[in-house]
Amino acid sequence: MNNKQKCGWCVGDPLYEAYHDKEWGVPIYDDAILFEFLVLETFQAGLSWITILKKRENFRQAFNDFNYQKIATYKQDKINSLLQDTGIIRNKLKVNATVTNAQAFMKIQAEFETFSKYIWQFINEKPIINSVLNYKEAAPNTALSDTISKDLKKRGFKFVGSTVVYAYMQAIGMVNDHEMSCFRYSEV
Repeated sequence: MNNKQKCGWCVGDPLYEAYHDKEWGVPIYDDAILFEFLVLETFQAGLSWITILKKRENFRQAFNDFNYQKIATYKQDKINSLLQDTGIIRNKLKVNATVTNAQAFMKIQAEFETFSKYIWQFINEKPIINSVLNYKEAAPNTALSDTISKDLKKRGFKFVGSTVVYAYMQAIGMVNDHEMSCFRYSEV
């Protein structure tokens, strides 16, 4: 697998390459995993993805395995303890947003049956296949990520700007932005 052509953004870091090779761009329909990526992308805002990947297991432990039902009930004492946890990004706005987003996530589930049905309806459940030659030329956001961002915000979500939403769409496989020369391009 090491000799296969990969997207340029991941080459050289084993953690990045493993994420790229196994997860990035694979369509996800499981609400628990969709929420995990929503949390991670929220914390990634303004930071590099590798920073978040390196802290992913710490986030998992700190946020009850990304259990949105538990997170939605966090009280101030739990939030305060998270803000002291050096294993995660200790941003008060992002920690609070995670609690708010868990609550909004469950409201969407109540309305649409699953969050997956809600998010995938924006593309009629069919991933968008782009033709990226070089990852540096990939769009940071699109008209569709603008639309989804606005809808999420209207539903009470925080830290879901268009760029965060587009990165989320890439991560969960709504968009295939693997470079065309990458071995994963045709696999996902």
